[in-house]
Amino acid sequence: MRGTYRTILLGGSMLATLVAAGTANAQTQPPEGVTTQEAATPTGVAVQPGPVANTDEGEILVTGSRIKRDPNDSSLPLQIISNAEIERNAIASPEQLIGLLTTNGSGADNLASNSDVTSGAQRGTNGLSAANLRGQGSASTLVLLNGRRVAAHGLSGSAVDVNQIPFAAIERVEVLKDGASAIYGTDAIGGVINFITRTDYQGVGATGATDVTEQGDGNIYRVSGIAGYGDLDRDGFNVMGAVAYRWNQALRGSDRDFVNGNQPERGLSVDTRGTPIATAFPLNLSTRYFPTGTLLGGTVAAQALAGLVIPGTTVAAAGGINPLDLPGGAGCESMDGGMAYDDALWNNTSARYACAWDTGRAAVIQQPIQTLTYYARAVARVAEDHRISLEVTGSDASSAKSFSNAQVSSNTTNFQVAYPLNPLTAPTYNAVYNAILGTFPAVAANYGKPIAFRWRCIACGEREYTTDTKTIRVTLAAEGPLWEGWDYQAGGSYAKSESSSQLGSGYFYRGTLASGAYDPAAPTAPGATGAGLAGLLNSGILNPFSVNQSEAALAGLDAVSAEGATLYGGQYEVKQIDYSISGPLFRLPGGKVQVAAGIDYRSETYSFNGSDAAAAAAPVIFLAAFDNVNALRKKNREVKAAYAELLVPLFEGFEVTGAVRIDDYSGFGSSTNPKVSVKYRPWEPLMFRGSFNTGFRVPTFNQIFNGLTESPYAGRDLADPVRCPGGIPNTTNPACAAIQPTIVTGGNPGLGPETAKQFSAGVVFQPARMFSLSVDFWAINVDDTIQLLTERELIDNAGLFSDRFIPNPATGEIAFIDRTWINAGARRTQGLEIAGRGGFDALGGSFLAGIDGTYLLKKREKLTPASDYGPSLIGVFTFAGDLGLKWKHNAFVSYSTDAISVSLTQLYRDGYRNQALPGILAGTVVREGFNEYVKEYVTYNLAVSFLDMGGARLTLGVKNLFDQDPPFAITYDSNTGAGGSWEPRVADPRGRAFTVQADVKF
Repeated sequence: MRGTYRTILLGGSMLATLVAAGTANAQTQPPEGVTTQEAATPTGVAVQPGPVANTDEGEILVTGSRIKRDPNDSSLPLQIISNAEIERNAIASPEQLIGLLTTNGSGADNLASNSDVTSGAQRGTNGLSAANLRGQGSASTLVLLNGRRVAAHGLSGSAVDVNQIPFAAIERVEVLKDGASAIYGTDAIGGVINFITRTDYQGVGATGATDVTEQGDGNIYRVSGIAGYGDLDRDGFNVMGAVAYRWNQALRGSDRDFVNGNQPERGLSVDTRGTPIATAFPLNLSTRYFPTGTLLGGTVAAQALAGLVIPGTTVAAAGGINPLDLPGGAGCESMDGGMAYDDALWNNTSARYACAWDTGRAAVIQQPIQTLTYYARAVARVAEDHRISLEVTGSDASSAKSFSNAQVSSNTTNFQVAYPLNPLTAPTYNAVYNAILGTFPAVAANYGKPIAFRWRCIACGEREYTTDTKTIRVTLAAEGPLWEGWDYQAGGSYAKSESSSQLGSGYFYRGTLASGAYDPAAPTAPGATGAGLAGLLNSGILNPFSVNQSEAALAGLDAVSAEGATLYGGQYEVKQIDYSISGPLFRLPGGKVQVAAGIDYRSETYSFNGSDAAAAAAPVIFLAAFDNVNALRKKNREVKAAYAELLVPLFEGFEVTGAVRIDDYSGFGSSTNPKVSVKYRPWEPLMFRGSFNTGFRVPTFNQIFNGLTESPYAGRDLADPVRCPGGIPNTTNPACAAIQPTIVTGGNPGLGPETAKQFSAGVVFQPARMFSLSVDFWAINVDDTIQLLTERELIDNAGLFSDRFIPNPATGEIAFIDRTWINAGARRTQGLEIAGRGGFDALGGSFLAGIDGTYLLKKREKLTPASDYGPSLIGVFTFAGDLGLKWKHNAFVSYSTDAISVSLTQLYRDGYRNQALPGILAGTVVREGFNEYVKEYVTYNLAVSFLDMGGARLTLGVKNLFDQDPPFAITYDSNTGAGGSWEPRVADPRGRAFTVQADVKF
């Protein structure tokens, strides 16, 4: 199959080259309503001059510079996404647009990647979709709207939610694939994405679009309207407004066959033993509730387990016993989503008779979200050539993040529950007891003692967070001429993003205090012996050994439900004032020397709310991820900046542009960042370009001020790295026994900024108006990187971070792992970006072919300044961050006339090294179907547009034309229980979908 894809790729590239060899004298004009058309240029599109007077024809302010220039003659790699390209790929939202960019990283920045249980930096991103240019992280990509900042997401406080952008009013999107700290601020390390709205719209227009899957689920719908009045040149004013509403339907893992965590022959099985029919566990006695112990004895006292040894081994069944998996049992597969626990893959013989459950099929793999965006703009011409504009934009997004049902596990600290023997429970109790007795006769001595368990509560419903995020942004701006050739731009803006998350279904009051005693403040279900879930379970009303619950049990769950409780909320505000001037100084042989200079002031404020439901005196809600420890009163940061840019055309065809910016950050001092770019055109069709610049990114508020959170590690894939080098569990070696330490996460007040140096060099070849090819090399070197290291990274580098492993003084075993934020080492990333367009006129229309691709040459990290760089991270699986795919491209061919346009697009995403579970890593098990490498993901989109329909336009399309499933990938995370058999950072789970878009203008 890999060879087939390579053949397709090679054939497509040859076709593009042949098509591009032709030239043309004319090009089809864009249809009504499409303001930017596809064209064969280095930037991908021809754009119209800006509104400021005294501008040379074709010169505008483009992203990455304060000096007006022709975007097709830029010294920087600037890609402009046209309306035509957006329509060709049936893009319905900014998130889909960001995912289309080959230069965007393959990180967990989209809704699909964050729809399951997450940890670390991904927590608190409910409903957030972010950009991540060149894989440098969402906090290192600057997102602008009409050249000015928008507020970061109210919960995360670090990245902009791109779905707040008013897509209905967008004219084009400019993507600067280069650092721009010297122009826009120190955080533009990965690049800049500038969404540019229409400025002089007249008339009334409406759009309706559907994106419906072949299977009829996970559909996406969009409706929008736009209206404008007034001709700026004739009437001296224009007012316009746009509103759009988009909603994504939920798509569940159980709706797609490729979501299947039970594929042991391929090296994938799930670690959780919390199953819809519970797995029985040994548990130490509780003096409060079960003073004589439990049915399977204690977890520590060896004599209690002496008779519970797995037949044929010397290993006690401490990892759980499920009646379904015992000889004569119905089998774990008799439960929906159930599977036999694969003790070989997980190196855990003690769980040989346990069952597991596929959590991935319970997750929602496309979050349901409803987004309303609005945009209004009024502009007036005053004093002939000066213009004043007022712009208001906002959004209201409601998302519902749903993931697997709660796992209920007995313990003797704060949740002392076990299934009792009483008249209500006797039939079920005896059935479980007799099943275990047949294989473990020694259990007879414990008959009558309650059964400790690990259980997945199906009747509780899937857990859900609902999040509402509201944004607003108001901008007042003025621009106009100063004197001959010179002009100014000035503006002030206020932007706010406010988010609040509530608990949906699947959450209940625990009913116990930290000591394990019943909590008098928690609600008690009718007939229960105590409060909350604990009371329901200890009374036997709620039956963990059955998927069917009684009416009394269901009523009891309703009585102790915590649905509607506030989880957390946050608010981010940005206030900004800016002023700049630009114009020519004098003329050199190569042209006019031009300069731009400006100042700006920015104030950022962030606050994060806790929840009264998580207060010390409030009853505990079971498994709710409250972040009261991270509650922040308003934290403020001020940034004062001054910058200048100078363009010097030394001789014909050769120009040098220099820029410098000084930023003063409250709390971090000042930083000076220069940028130098060079452009040389020795021959009109050939241009060489290059740049060098520096960057400086300060930590986010959360990275500094978050409190410390302690979470028990739930996985079975860590061993003590001091006693067992490498930290891979191995049951045949006592020193390599699996450990489950407490993980400490949170902010670090001592964090410093990270610094960056960026370099790019490229060539653009444009022998004819409809042919262009550009290749750009880029390198980004980041030092003192701000990181949240994973447990595995710390385990693998225990010698470098010995202070982050805190042992138990009594046993010497690792008790705590410190995973707070850290300035750790350096990152080196290099790549090539390729863009090609070519076309010719024939058969009464125009043919066009193109390709945009990104080839990753280098991705390495070192964790301390003194350590060596680690192995290449290109195409290597990681739970967090960017996958670093070696090659990604979008290639298309199209044919268009004044009446119709037809296009076929290929989206290619390279494969990568697969994850391997502990048994395969340790070499103790071999699975013939295990694929060391994940296959490429290749899909095709087909679109047909009918352009000449009397003021209307209709576009029909098929996305994922050949219904390609995501390739099999092992993404299951033993710690969080999330993930499974596909990679949402790369693939779209929806399958083949049919799109219809109708545009009408009056």
